[in-house]
Amino acid sequence: MNLARLVTLGSLGLAALLIFLLAWKPAPATGKRHSSTPLPSLLVYCAAALKPAVEKAAHEFEAETGRRVQIQFGGSGTLLSNLRIAKQGDLFIAADDFYLQAARSNQLVAETIPLARMSPVLAVAKGNPKQIRNLEDLERGDVRLALPNPETAAIGRLARERLMAQGRWQSLSSRAVALKPTVNDLANDLKLGSADAAIVWDATVRQYPELEAVPGEFLGSVESEISASVLAFSLQPAEALQLARFLGSPQRGVPHFERFGFRGVEGDAWAVRPEIVVYSGGVNRLAIEETLRRFEQREGVSISRVYNGCGLLTAQIRAGQKPDAYVACDVSFLQPVAGQFHAGLELAETRMVIAVKPGNPMGLKTLSDLARPGLKLGLAHEEQSALGALSLRVLREQHLADAVASNVVVRTPTADLLINQLRAGALDAALVYEANAKPAAAHMDFFVVDWPSAFAIQPVAVGRHTAYPRLMARLVQALASPESQDRFVAQGFKWRRTPKP
Repeated sequence: MNLARLVTLGSLGLAALLIFLLAWKPAPATGKRHSSTPLPSLLVYCAAALKPAVEKAAHEFEAETGRRVQIQFGGSGTLLSNLRIAKQGDLFIAADDFYLQAARSNQLVAETIPLARMSPVLAVAKGNPKQIRNLEDLERGDVRLALPNPETAAIGRLARERLMAQGRWQSLSSRAVALKPTVNDLANDLKLGSADAAIVWDATVRQYPELEAVPGEFLGSVESEISASVLAFSLQPAEALQLARFLGSPQRGVPHFERFGFRGVEGDAWAVRPEIVVYSGGVNRLAIEETLRRFEQREGVSISRVYNGCGLLTAQIRAGQKPDAYVACDVSFLQPVAGQFHAGLELAETRMVIAVKPGNPMGLKTLSDLARPGLKLGLAHEEQSALGALSLRVLREQHLADAVASNVVVRTPTADLLINQLRAGALDAALVYEANAKPAAAHMDFFVVDWPSAFAIQPVAVGRHTAYPRLMARLVQALASPESQDRFVAQGFKWRRTPKP
């Protein structure tokens, strides 16, 4: 084959490849992965009482996301014991909050998402053939009682606790024909006629048409909350959280729980990757940015940040914008829009300072010094910025507002712009926050304004309209964490939450 023929064949092959690439249309992006490479499966430890609802929901999750779910069912106590030893897996779904608290005290779980609720009942076969009406009837010689094992099942622990309070546990447990490891075993005993009465969950009775609950609250008015917790040693926490969000969503998992007799709880709207919006005053940017980035990665969500002067942010909120969360520069700029947010949580505070050129060549240390004729002074805008409003209020309190006003050459919506102009030599001094000045301390000097009201408090608040209230509660928790505290303090803030132990 000569060279000309090789060149011709090569050109034809390249042309064919280009035509293929032009004609090829990749599949649209969805939550489902289109790849021959299987995704790692998620390992879930789940209380046996929840099996029908969790299995149905897990199958839907697999179909929607392409990720496989492996589930180990058992008594909540048994599962917790296994977790302590195995230290592997992604999600723990217990039938009662008691086991999640135990797991939390052993540092086995991280985030928790509520799924449903249920209550204990006294159950008998359909038609109540032994005419059992109360706990006294369980002492009759013709009644075969089966009880849940308190060491392995959540319903067993709860039954023992309530019956001991009534002084009945010793007598009833001593005459029980069986102590079963799961509530499903008890239901099957009643169904098959090997027991006449048993204590089970109300949801279990609804799943077995052969059973009925004896009317009455024999164990008191008690309700167990079912929750999914991400295991602390999960190697894929974002995917585990995604499954937990799916199970707790009113559009996905919750209807399955309700269909099988559980009482659903209010949860977040479902999205494969939730997108949320956070408004924040510019002064907070360096302190919260790393926390937001890590939260995105951990939770598998997207956060759109809007940093600006808080006067501008509140104006946008009043005009109809609805951020999912707002980290204000000062509590005074949360109050005007308080109706659109839940109560704020105060995170930190920062003092007002006078920033000057390196070496302070003009000897400016107090607010009265800023009234000297001929100075070039920068202030934040009193309507666009919390800092501007604070600066004006403090100057008025010291009767210096008019004297200083003639020296003001620029008013900006954020302190960052004042810092930049000071560093560029366009200003002799600027009133900013300590949290603005401290990161730029290598390029300027600054002096704290010694006045009782010369500081601002930074709160975070969650929007009342958000479709993700539980997700936002976890974000607030992250912003209030010890790690977040370190980031605020490093930027010159004083922490207002409970100090780290």
